[in-house]
Amino acid sequence: MTLTEEQSTSRRHNVGLRWYALLFGVGSTVIGLNITVDSPLLSLVTMLAVVVGALAMIGLGLRRHRPPQPLPWYLIAASALLFATGTVLRGIDEHSMHPIDDLFTLAGYLAVGVAATLWLRPRQVRHNYELLLDSGLIGLGALLASWTFLISPILQSHATTMNTVVAAIYPILDALLLTMVAHSVATATRSETSLRLLHCGLIAVLLGDLGYSLETVGTATIRRDVLLAPLLAAYITVGVAALHPTMACLGAPRRIHPHHSRQRASVIAVALIMASLVPVVGSSLDTLDRVVVSSLFALLLIGVLARSERAIVRSARSERRAQYQADHDMLTGLLNRSALLRALNRNHEHWLEQPLSLLFIDLDGFKMVNDSYGHAVGDELIANAASRIRRVIRREDVVARYGGDEFVVLAPLGRQEAAMLAERLLGAFVRPFELSAGEIPITASVGIACGSPRSYDASIYDLIRDADSAMYHAKEYSLGYAFHDEVRHGAPDAGRRNWRPATRSTSTAV
Repeated sequence: MTLTEEQSTSRRHNVGLRWYALLFGVGSTVIGLNITVDSPLLSLVTMLAVVVGALAMIGLGLRRHRPPQPLPWYLIAASALLFATGTVLRGIDEHSMHPIDDLFTLAGYLAVGVAATLWLRPRQVRHNYELLLDSGLIGLGALLASWTFLISPILQSHATTMNTVVAAIYPILDALLLTMVAHSVATATRSETSLRLLHCGLIAVLLGDLGYSLETVGTATIRRDVLLAPLLAAYITVGVAALHPTMACLGAPRRIHPHHSRQRASVIAVALIMASLVPVVGSSLDTLDRVVVSSLFALLLIGVLARSERAIVRSARSERRAQYQADHDMLTGLLNRSALLRALNRNHEHWLEQPLSLLFIDLDGFKMVNDSYGHAVGDELIANAASRIRRVIRREDVVARYGGDEFVVLAPLGRQEAAMLAERLLGAFVRPFELSAGEIPITASVGIACGSPRSYDASIYDLIRDADSAMYHAKEYSLGYAFHDEVRHGAPDAGRRNWRPATRSTSTAV
């Protein structure tokens, strides 16, 4: 991007921020004026103006950004109309319009729920049930508090059955909506400004419903224009969210990797604190209330236990994965050098009172292959060579990638058995390697050192040094394999053995 393009992008961004700030400023002014002037007509006009403005912003955003999944935005627009219709009908005559006003409001909830489901469905988090548990725990905590402070008083304060059921539905729907918001917040990224604005709008709706519920149960007396303010703020926020360019990404499929588990844990802790207050506040609850509260509290505890169990399992799995990565070479899956150096100390009972042989294996001509075909082919050759070595050794033997094209086999074998193992290892390299660059022949040289694990730390270092020296001797004189004591006590030809391709053909090739 050139300097001119960067300046143009920055200029458009600043202009957009000014427009958003202007919209929020005008909306805040309108809401403040509606609260200050206690007039039913002004409240009605304000409601109609804000709803029309929100619908216009949603339509403009759909036309400008053209999201691949526009249906949720149409549902949000429909919910705005339904909520507004229910509010207007409730303001005309609170008693005569029942239950028509509630039907419009409940239909608005349904539209919001379907839109949220469509947005959350593509945000798949594979095998991450902790996130669902976290969201469910938050919803259960909210429902538990709602039953104690809202639903139970509502059931006891209404004479008409229909009014009682409808009034009690709202806190339940709010708990479900809070669960969806919590799930969406946990999967949102910082770049999704439109989604974060929608979260703010839904939270404003929840605050408005809480005020209505508190007024219904007689806990608080709140003016209608004050109760209307959160809903108006929600309309404005949703409209601004539709104008933001990130609105086009909300319905698109994408894989989310949720983080911030500590923040979720703190929210769950708040839910548990609220749950712990229930027995104190509800000490005079009747039988039905106690059954419902006990059931919800039991579900909350079961969810917490399940979440804790999964957290322990995930922690143990992460610990095992970290330990595996610390001890193994990622290319070949073999032990790495540090794990090899700890092998005798880690399983000293296995090596105690047994002969010990260390075979140091080096691939002949690997540098030429690496330089000719590239590091990718070289890595492919290393991985294939490790696979052949693994097939030759026994289960009780230890094999490691020492570094580069060097491998080490540590086995409880005597001298004769070590020589037989070296023959089998060399035979594993008779057949050429089928790599992406073609068929590549490669041979190996093996150095052998024998000893006994009297001092584990000294033994492993001494054996590696001696076997490495023997391997260089075998490579220099094309011996195939050589013992360190033969190299030390004999002339260069003393350790020579006739290891021809014909002999290799009789060995065990893998």
